[in-house]
Amino acid sequence: MSHDIDYAALLDGVEKIAERAGKAVNEVYERADAEVSYKDDKSPLTAADLASHKEIKAGLDELAPEIPTLSEEGKAMGYEERRSWHRFWLVDPLDGTKEFIKRNGEFTVNIALVEDGVPVLGVVHASTLGRTYGATRDGGAWRRDGDGERRPIRASGTSGDSLVIVASRSHAGPELTAFLGAMPEHSLSSMGSSLKLCLVAEGAADVYPRIGLTMEWDTGAAHAVVLGAGGEVLDLEGKPLMYNKENLLNPYFIVLGERSVPWREALKASR
Repeated sequence: MSHDIDYAALLDGVEKIAERAGKAVNEVYERADAEVSYKDDKSPLTAADLASHKEIKAGLDELAPEIPTLSEEGKAMGYEERRSWHRFWLVDPLDGTKEFIKRNGEFTVNIALVEDGVPVLGVVHASTLGRTYGATRDGGAWRRDGDGERRPIRASGTSGDSLVIVASRSHAGPELTAFLGAMPEHSLSSMGSSLKLCLVAEGAADVYPRIGLTMEWDTGAAHAVVLGAGGEVLDLEGKPLMYNKENLLNPYFIVLGERSVPWREALKASR
């Protein structure tokens, strides 16, 4: 894929779109009567998901009308239509709907640009926390708090004696418990939505094992942030997570900073 695109300019535009979508999410969040319905797969859907999707789709169509969009809340795109896409937007208008419903603030707006199966640009915006992460393939990764400056981040790993492992608050199961039991001394940090990947990207955690199901739009934007910060997102065979597959379900995966983590040994011991 030729780099015939100004990633820095696109990133600025995507950040603004994510912030507008975040405002739409917050408007629903601040209403006590926000209704929840359920999709066919029993996953929750709120008015915030739909308001955010509408804002993002309109913004991306204006920013780069030639690039198609795959959104969790958009119309279903068959693989026959998607397979020829070399570059596309991958969007989760509200990642962490369960967190939204629990009202803990740990939900995000996720927008990624994917090229040939690899996320090359991403913005993760946590609207109620006032926190935004962004990255491009060649421009590094950053975090911005409120209206502050962008601060470069690095997946440097933590410097303590024991590892810091981040795990899902909503999706702990026996396989994850066995994996954690086989890891060396560590402390556990919990966080909702794609913020878990961002904790590794900014060096606040060493590893995030996802022994559970996710969809491509759940991870694409934060994956771009991890890559921009120098980290890795690998499946359990050690291969990079890829996007625009025929089946949009992600395999189990592990997010790593730069600190050495014996995850393969722990995986083997836990099975």
